[in-house]
Amino acid sequence: MLVHMCGKFTQLSSWQNVHAFSQPLVEPDSEVVSTPMRFANIIRLNENGEREVVSMRWGFAAKGDKNPSRPKHMHARSETIDRLPTFADAFRHRRGILIVHTFNEGEQLPNGKTKQWVITPNDGKPIAIAVICEKWTNGDETLDTFIQVTTPANALISKITDRMPAILQPEDWEAWLGEKQGGPADVKSVLRTFEDGGGWTMTEQAPTRKASKSKKDDGQAGLF
Repeated sequence: MLVHMCGKFTQLSSWQNVHAFSQPLVEPDSEVVSTPMRFANIIRLNENGEREVVSMRWGFAAKGDKNPSRPKHMHARSETIDRLPTFADAFRHRRGILIVHTFNEGEQLPNGKTKQWVITPNDGKPIAIAVICEKWTNGDETLDTFIQVTTPANALISKITDRMPAILQPEDWEAWLGEKQGGPADVKSVLRTFEDGGGWTMTEQAPTRKASKSKKDDGQAGLF
C-alpha cells in the first residue's frame, strides 16, 4: 500500500481555544490561517521554559535552500527521527505540539487518484499532534517552520494508509515539550500509535474546488 500522509487538518478556531486546552501559555503575537506549506499555531517552550504559541510554516526547506517556499520535508517518521541528520537535532532540542479538530488522510486509488478521508473525534475534543521545529535563515531573513511526526497507522486508519500523525496524550506533553527531564529514549517513548478504540469517525471528504489565489485568508478557519 502506498503511503499518503496527512496533508490537511482543521486547527482550533481561536487563541482562546488553544489557551484553554493547553494552559499555561504565553500569548502569541498573532493568529493566522493555517494551510499546507503555510502557517499553523504551534505550542513550544520559550527561552524561559514557558509554553507559548508561535505561528510557524508547515514544511522544512532543504539545507542551504535560499527559497523557503519549496519545502522538502512535511513529515518525520517516529522510528528514525532521532537518527536521521535532517531531523535529529530538532528532535532533541526543538519539539512542539499542533492542536487540531480533525485531520485528513489520503487513500491511494488504483487509478492513481487520491481519495481524502476526514478523521474526527466523536467527543469533539481536540487532538494534539507531535511536531518538530526548525528555523530557516538566509542572511537577515528568518522563518519558523515545523513538520509533523508520524507513527504506524492504527486499526482505523490502516484501512486506507499505513501512517498517521503521532498523537500525544495529556500525560505526554511535559516529556515531549521538555518540561520533564529525560533522555532521548524517554522522549521517543511517547511517540506510539494511538488506538482510538472506536472513538474516531472517518468520513470521505467531498471534492472541493481550489480556492482562488487572489482570495485573502479570513481568519483561522479552513480545513487544510
